[in-house]
Amino acid sequence: MEKTRKSTKLFAAVLSLVMILGTVCVFGTLNAGAATERVSLYSSDITFSKYGITTSEIFVQTKDNASDQQVFIHYNYLNGSEWMDAKADYVTTLSDGGKIWRAVINSFNTEYAIKYVADGEEIWDNNNGNNYTTDDILGVAPVTAQSLGYQYSSYYTVNAVVQNYAYDKDVTVRYTTDGWNSFKDEKLSYSKTNANGTETWTADIDAHFLNRDNFEYAICYKVNGKEFWANNFGANYDINFCIHK
Repeated sequence: MEKTRKSTKLFAAVLSLVMILGTVCVFGTLNAGAATERVSLYSSDITFSKYGITTSEIFVQTKDNASDQQVFIHYNYLNGSEWMDAKADYVTTLSDGGKIWRAVINSFNTEYAIKYVADGEEIWDNNNGNNYTTDDILGVAPVTAQSLGYQYSSYYTVNAVVQNYAYDKDVTVRYTTDGWNSFKDEKLSYSKTNANGTETWTADIDAHFLNRDNFEYAICYKVNGKEFWANNFGANYDINFCIHK
């Protein structure tokens, strides 16, 4: 009887240790693969999709004082093939000090993760182990424009994806056809709530009288007394953004 009690206590102790170690491993994995202030998906979009091949434009944000920073998109071209790295190029520095990096990947597979190397240290953002897909249009960016396929109608459909910071919000597209000598604002309407909680808003711009060659636009998102802009990092969006290249 005493031997049985000792065996039971020993088994319980081992089980407790396994559970503790398992918990540490789980939390360690989440922390290593979750978006952090140091590195996170900013936004992404599909620029081309045909015959099963998807071309994705991916923007990554880093906030770090490291002198040597490198950003990679870790992906595989085809399911079952070896994963590879596409190096991202520096784009700009935001007003809050965050750096934006851009990479373009071509793949039959829609999954990817972000690898950040800062002064030799390797940091990952793999969406808590789920990886990112082409459905992840918005990362930590407050708002982004979403490109659409070629539009044959007499209207341009403008899509914006926004963080759902509050129920009351205002989303507007500002566009010009004369190099911003003049412009027009048009409100977007709520379209849907996405799987990750972000929202898609949309507007149709009458293209009958637009000078398509000089058509440019930006998205303004107003919420909680703050104003956020998506303007292609200062370059604005144009007619080519509406067409998958």
